[in-house]
Amino acid sequence: MPDLSQELTNIPVGSLGIVALPGCEELAKKVDDYIVSWRRDQVSEHKTSIAFSGYQKDSYILDCRFHRFGTGEGKAVFHESVRGYDLYFIVDVFNYGVTYNMYGKDFPTSPDDHYANLKRAIAATAGKARRLNVIMPMLYEGRQHKRTARESLDCALALQELCNLYGVENIITFDAHDPRVQNSIPNKGFENVATTYQMIKALVKNVPDLVINKDKLMIISPDEGGLGRCIYYSTVLGVELGMFYKRRDYSVIVNGRNPILAHEFLGDNVEGKDVIVVDDMISSGDSMLEVASKLKELKAKRIFVCSAFGLFCNGLDAFDKAYADGLINGIFTTNLIYRSPELAKREWFFEVNMSKYVALLIDTLNNDKSLSELLSPVDRIESYLARYAHRE
Repeated sequence: MPDLSQELTNIPVGSLGIVALPGCEELAKKVDDYIVSWRRDQVSEHKTSIAFSGYQKDSYILDCRFHRFGTGEGKAVFHESVRGYDLYFIVDVFNYGVTYNMYGKDFPTSPDDHYANLKRAIAATAGKARRLNVIMPMLYEGRQHKRTARESLDCALALQELCNLYGVENIITFDAHDPRVQNSIPNKGFENVATTYQMIKALVKNVPDLVINKDKLMIISPDEGGLGRCIYYSTVLGVELGMFYKRRDYSVIVNGRNPILAHEFLGDNVEGKDVIVVDDMISSGDSMLEVASKLKELKAKRIFVCSAFGLFCNGLDAFDKAYADGLINGIFTTNLIYRSPELAKREWFFEVNMSKYVALLIDTLNNDKSLSELLSPVDRIESYLARYAHRE
C-alpha cells in the first residue's frame, strides 16, 4: 500500500476515470476497490481544494458501453462526461471468453476485435479528456518484435496509431516479449512492468518447502530471447542461471514461424535442484513441456513455471498429463489476462494477483508522481525474502 501521508503532495493530472473494456470488468473492479479504499482513508488539508475536486469517489469506473449490430459492426458510447478526466483504458486483447453475435451466430472476440474496441472507446471521448492512458497487459501483436522478411510489424504500427492518431500519452504493459518495441514511439510514455516481485511472493507462499540458495534452486530460460528476464530473477534471488537454445529449421516456415528442431541446454548441473522456468507467455505449451522433459532427463528435482500470460491455445490436456507424470509441479500465471474456468480448477495452476500493483501504477500516475520505485522492486524483494531466510 502506498504511503498515504505522501499521497497528496502533487496535484492530480485530472479526475481519475477507469474504462474497463469487454472482458476486463473483473480486473477493473479489483483495481477500483483498492484505489477507492486508499483515497477514502487519506486525510489532507488539500482535499477541499478545487484542484482535488472529485478525488475521493465511491467508484472511478466510468459507464462506457460497447454495442454490436447484426452485421458485427460495433460502437462505444460513454453515458457520462469525460471532460477533463485522466482516463485509464484497461484492455485484454487476448480474452476469447467474450463473444458477440454476427448474422445470428456467436463468435469469440479476437485480438483484432478487442483492439478495435479500444480505438472506439478512445474515439468516443471526442477529445474532451485531459489525458489518455492505455493499460494493455499483453501487447497486441507483441510476439512479432522484429522483421525478418517482407512482413508486417503490427505491434509497432498499433502503438504509433494509438499515440500519433488517437492521442494516447502513456502505455503500460507487462513482461513485453521484446520491450524494444517502445522505440516505435520514442516521444511517448511506455512502461514495461515486470511481474517478478508478485511471482516470487506467490512461489514462496504456495511452495512452503522451497529453498532459495545456489545449491537447491536454479532459474532456467527456455530460450535466448527471455534471457534478460531470467538474469533479473537469478540476480535478485542469488541463484545460478541456465538457458535452452532453440535450434530452428530456417529453411521452412510452419504457421508463420520456423519450426524448432531441438532444445540445447547451456548451464550448470541441475541434478537434485528445484528449477524455476521463467517465460513471458505460454502459448501452445509445446516448447515449455519439451524444456521440462529435457530438465527431467538432466535429473532436476521439481519444475515450476512462472509465466505472466497463460494462453494455453491448444487446451490443457498436455499439461494435465505432464502434471500426472511428474514432469511439472506447478504453473504460476497472472490474472492480467483471461483465465478459463477450467484452468482455475487445475491442481497445477496458481494465480498471481496483480490487481494491487495495477492500482498502484494508476494511482501514482494520476498523482503525477514518478513510477521509478514501483518499477524497481529489488528492495521489496530482498525485504520479503529476508523473512524466509530460515528456509535455507
